[in-house]
Amino acid sequence: MAGIDKRLVVIAGPTASGKTALALSIASHIPCEIISADSRQIYKYLTIGTAKPTTEELLRVPHHFIDVLLPDEHFSAGDFQEQGRAAIKAIRSRGKVPIVVGGTGLYVRALVDGLFSGPGKNDQIRRELEDRYSIEGGAVLLEELRAVDPAAAARMIPTQFRRIIRALEVHRSTGKTITDHHREQNLKPEEDVLFVGLRWDRSVLYDRINTRVEKMIQTGFLDEVRLLIEMGYDDRLKSLQTVGYKEAFIFLRGEINRERMIELMKQNTRRYAKRQLTWFTHDERIRWFDIGDMIQIGEIVEAVIKFFITTKARRH
Repeated sequence: MAGIDKRLVVIAGPTASGKTALALSIASHIPCEIISADSRQIYKYLTIGTAKPTTEELLRVPHHFIDVLLPDEHFSAGDFQEQGRAAIKAIRSRGKVPIVVGGTGLYVRALVDGLFSGPGKNDQIRRELEDRYSIEGGAVLLEELRAVDPAAAARMIPTQFRRIIRALEVHRSTGKTITDHHREQNLKPEEDVLFVGLRWDRSVLYDRINTRVEKMIQTGFLDEVRLLIEMGYDDRLKSLQTVGYKEAFIFLRGEINRERMIELMKQNTRRYAKRQLTWFTHDERIRWFDIGDMIQIGEIVEAVIKFFITTKARRH
């Protein structure tokens, strides 16, 4: 009996970069199901403000982790790791390829690499290591890590100072390597993963964000927020401490005018996109595609298809 295809595609990038469009294009060529790695699309009633796929798109390709929870229900990256990995297993059992789509970097990391719930930070050891890093450089500390934990060191480069320092800190604090901790927690990273990143010229991306905000307002976003208020939800909830929603709540309370609300929505969404890019840029596994317009999505689809042709699926 043929083994299960272990390949996985991850599409990452900032908000408004075209991740959903790319995933749907890939789905027209490869039997797949989409896993949303978006910490807000999982909530019901948060539709326009989270740019969820349309009803037609949801019907075209099976999606997971969209419209699952009520806004006042708790959901963590750890929950996503556990449930997302179960979804990956189920998708593969159906002979399909999972495509992870989203801009919540912690969710992507949890799903692909697993979350390490190791010892809390040791401020004294960390400060000492940070001082040494600034003086001696990352290469020296990485060699030190390689001497005690070669498996972890092999996955790092000298510029990844946070990862190097954390691994050394864990070893000094507990007497066990971070690899041992991962093994004990059964944190096995996914293999045969293609990481695709969508990167626009910053000014073009910001224009796309501004246009998206205008479209949100035109298509009933404020009515969506009013409905949330009528159902008894407010912006004290973590799910609604979200760019777009928090500004709308402030406006509907009369604390700012409409023009200021829109200005803040655009400004804060741009800042959020910048934070997303900063997070993903630190992941050397991502193959970045610089985009000038959405027409180039077809070229990226071809690259993904080539991956499936040229890579040999791992088997049980």
